[in-house]
Amino acid sequence: MAASDEPMPSSDSAMTLTENHRDSTMTLADNQSPKDASPEEFKADWRLKSIFAVIGLLNFVVAVDATSVSVALPTISSDFGGTATEAFWAGTSFLVASCVFQPLISLLSDIFGRKSILLLAVLSFTLGAILAAVSHGWTLMLFGRCIQGVGGGGLYALTEVLIADLIPLRERGKWFSIKSGSQALGTIVGPLIGGAFTESSASWRWLFWFNIPFTGLALALIPIFFHLERAPVSVRESLAKVDYIGSVFSIASLTSFLIPITWGGSMYPWDSWHTLVPLILGIAGMIGFVVYEAYIPAQPLIPTYLFNNLTICLSYLGVFLHGLVLWALVYYLPLYYEGVLAYSPVVSGLALFPECLTIAPLAVVTGIIITKYGDYRWPLWTGWPLAVLGLGIIHLLGPHTSVPRWIFLNLPIGVACGVLFPSVQLPVQAAVNPEYITIAVTMTPFFRTMGQSVGVAIGGVVFQNRIRKQLANDPSLGAVADQYASDASSLVEFIKTLPSGSSERTALIEMYAKSLGVVWAVMCGIAALGLLTSLFIKKYSLNQELYSKQRVRGSRADLESVQVPVEPKNEH
Repeated sequence: MAASDEPMPSSDSAMTLTENHRDSTMTLADNQSPKDASPEEFKADWRLKSIFAVIGLLNFVVAVDATSVSVALPTISSDFGGTATEAFWAGTSFLVASCVFQPLISLLSDIFGRKSILLLAVLSFTLGAILAAVSHGWTLMLFGRCIQGVGGGGLYALTEVLIADLIPLRERGKWFSIKSGSQALGTIVGPLIGGAFTESSASWRWLFWFNIPFTGLALALIPIFFHLERAPVSVRESLAKVDYIGSVFSIASLTSFLIPITWGGSMYPWDSWHTLVPLILGIAGMIGFVVYEAYIPAQPLIPTYLFNNLTICLSYLGVFLHGLVLWALVYYLPLYYEGVLAYSPVVSGLALFPECLTIAPLAVVTGIIITKYGDYRWPLWTGWPLAVLGLGIIHLLGPHTSVPRWIFLNLPIGVACGVLFPSVQLPVQAAVNPEYITIAVTMTPFFRTMGQSVGVAIGGVVFQNRIRKQLANDPSLGAVADQYASDASSLVEFIKTLPSGSSERTALIEMYAKSLGVVWAVMCGIAALGLLTSLFIKKYSLNQELYSKQRVRGSRADLESVQVPVEPKNEH
């Protein structure tokens, strides 16, 4: 146990605190409306601000890594003399590992302390980056990316949990905006950084070395600023209650589901057994996991009580859809700039600046306004209509779109994603009981990561079907329909090989632009689903007392150690 993750001493006052918290928790569950608390004036001291500076730093560097490496995969594959399959795994292994371990990591932080597990997550991310940077073959590269993914997913999950631990609900929107803004900024500038390292004289290895100064600084600052204390807990008893079967069940089934989702249509056809068998097994495994969690473990990894509340379910759906749309933008917009407008990878990354200059600032501003007015629904009812509008108008992007026009067309979707970033997750925290706050907030980055995987997959399926149909109907390009329709990025490389101004290149660019237009149309429909479901999200008061499982030493937040399972709050 880390020295700064010290348990509070057991005393009569601590016992009284625990009992009082249990009573208040049960009241919140039994009443038709949540209890409004009048929290004391919240003022952040230098320690808390320092913690959030580290949180912002870590979220930025993980987001950069997640989106920058994909740009360099063709170069890495060429250096290693590898296949497209091996290059594919260098990107997919990070995404899958970062998703499937998040619930388990948050559970371990309850047992061993946030600081200890946070340090392990940073070390895992750093070690994985070093292994990838020094690798000269795919085996070490893939191993490093998996380790890096576990650490990155843990950092995403733990920063969400720490915010819920340290910040009262009414103030949380403002502080979540720091995390959201940092993550959004890293997500958007990642492709630019990836393109810059790939095209410059510097090696692609610097994409991984780039992480080390940031994580090294975090490793130095966490022991200094993260002086956390927690309620009394027996590590031995807690470990005995861990849902080990559920943990293995969830990791195995999610991995089996995500892998075919990411390789379907690119590595293997969607109707291939390579795709269908693991996909079916993954879906069956997830259904079995839900049944198991509902009826068997005394303390499940993911309590099914969470999903008895409509607002919580719709909020998770909103997080999923937001991740889906945002990742589709980050993945397919650079392909438009490279494949249709013939920009270089670096310039294609720069072309994402309309999103960069709107998403991160709007995320911060939205969080501040939510804190001021105490209502998380207005950003949902503003952001989703803007997303529908923004995705609808970028359908107009074509081969002859001028620079001022594509800048203007990209602004609305950037504003929409920024407004939604901090707001889609707050309904969960307002509606859930304090006993489940750790797993409830952990499920937010979990569903966002799931959405990212599905977003790229849906975009790929739509693009492949559209481009294959167009290629097959063209006499001069029909022969390459099956070869290049399976991968939007490989088709960009094929376009570059065609003579400039040739009829084949002109026709193919036109087809590429039209196929991406269909992708944006589908994403527009998905955003409309987000708008529709957000209308049914209920308002819960944000003026609730802060019950913390772990807190900054010396703060006034109550520490809770409730062991009695209670169901979520009823809506009103």
